[in-house]
Amino acid sequence: MTTERNSASHIRIGRQPPGSPGSPGGPGSPESGGRGFSGPRRRLYGVTVVAAAAIAVVGVLVWVGARGQAHAEGLNCSATPSQCSYADATNTGVPSGTTLASVPSQVSSGPGWKYVAADGEVLVSTNGTVLSGLYIPYELVVDASNVTVNNVQVVSGGSFGVALENTTNVTIENSTVSGVNATTLRVGSAIDDVYGDSTGTVVKDDNISFFKTGIQISTGLIEGSYIHAPGYIAGDHTNGIYVNGGTAPLTIENNTIFNSASETDAINLDAGSAGSAVANKTVENNFLAGGTYTIYGGDGPNNPTSNIVIENNRFGQLYYPTSGQFGAAAYYSTTGTGNVWSGNFWDTTGLAIAAP
Repeated sequence: MTTERNSASHIRIGRQPPGSPGSPGGPGSPESGGRGFSGPRRRLYGVTVVAAAAIAVVGVLVWVGARGQAHAEGLNCSATPSQCSYADATNTGVPSGTTLASVPSQVSSGPGWKYVAADGEVLVSTNGTVLSGLYIPYELVVDASNVTVNNVQVVSGGSFGVALENTTNVTIENSTVSGVNATTLRVGSAIDDVYGDSTGTVVKDDNISFFKTGIQISTGLIEGSYIHAPGYIAGDHTNGIYVNGGTAPLTIENNTIFNSASETDAINLDAGSAGSAVANKTVENNFLAGGTYTIYGGDGPNNPTSNIVIENNRFGQLYYPTSGQFGAAAYYSTTGTGNVWSGNFWDTTGLAIAAP
């Protein structure tokens, strides 16, 4: 099969109380199961600066973030995020025109991987495997380290799209992961660290849709991806990214995450149990919208937080005037050591959003 994607050359630069969504099986937590560019695709790096600044010139916002990533962007960007240098269908997922081999009808195995008919899955079991150019209408299980998944489309109506099992340094990039449809065959978790022990995970420039939870990892990098069009059936608690707390470093940057469901969030940093520390999470330069609250900031029931940095994010108002049904963010502590809320702004006005 050959993929279809707009090949536009945009440069991506970078009142109900808020119930705690962290507990497994509860609001905001995916159900547990068994195992469950070069060129125009890369963001433009500006001159490194220490402080964040915003300059409004002739109706155009220019954000310069703490890491030197520059956003030159206007207002009301939700219809076409890429025109404002954010991720959308034009610059994420399997590139347009890429020919994919269907598993298992055209290919059923390759170096380091095989289709397992008895389990209805594709299994990667060899360290260093590179998986590329495949259309996989099954769960993809990665049970190896130093694996790269590139230019792959995964369609699954089960518990997982891509399941990471005890992995180190797995990269999933330029790929498309979705459920079969937006209702009964939505995927439980499109990309999931099944046992919560994978490290060095990179999720980059991916297009993710028809999910209950888009991504669930607690450490690594989630960058430049388009997480949108979630699936939903009555009773679901829908998450764009669910982190499940922890103190290992995680960076979430330059993504577009639109949750059209009324709950739960675009990004949820909360831990799955009371009393667990949440620390060292950075959420920056994303375009976010939807959910009950768009961001849950980790400060759930008796969860101490530190080094939670939420800065320079654009909050869309395409679903609700306050981005989420009840607000842009909840459960964020302004007093935690190293916590930063800075430079976050409304898509329609460019005005700053105060810390919740």
